[in-house]
Amino acid sequence: MAKYMLIMRATDESMEKLQTADFNEMLEVMGKFNDELIRAGVLLAAEGLDDPKEGVVVDFTGETPVVTDGPYGETKELFAGYYILDVASKQEAVEWAKRAPMTAGTKTEIRRVPGIDEFPQDNEWIQKERAWREQTGQL
Repeated sequence: MAKYMLIMRATDESMEKLQTADFNEMLEVMGKFNDELIRAGVLLAAEGLDDPKEGVVVDFTGETPVVTDGPYGETKELFAGYYILDVASKQEAVEWAKRAPMTAGTKTEIRRVPGIDEFPQDNEWIQKERAWREQTGQL
């Protein structure tokens, strides 16, 4: 099994449409999908994000970081939420992503999340992180 992150990317238009959707209906539709993921035993985490207007951006393209209020300068795609799934393959992650509800006008980026075992185990920082993960029940 491997971890894959499904990054839900919305456009300005799809975010606007979501904000006018019936909230209880949205909870019902998303809840059913989340329940499918849970029953399949693949869901590790899932979160939606607050309105992008409430966020800030830290821009590191210059000499010093510049902080600006959100959303972003020229918004093409907004990071709207994510799922982390523990599945057998990238293709299985793709199949789950294709079944996600409320995705009209959006895109979903799928990226593998490397495990701690894939990093040099003799590295001091990896050893500290492993100890923390063990202490917090993540390993």
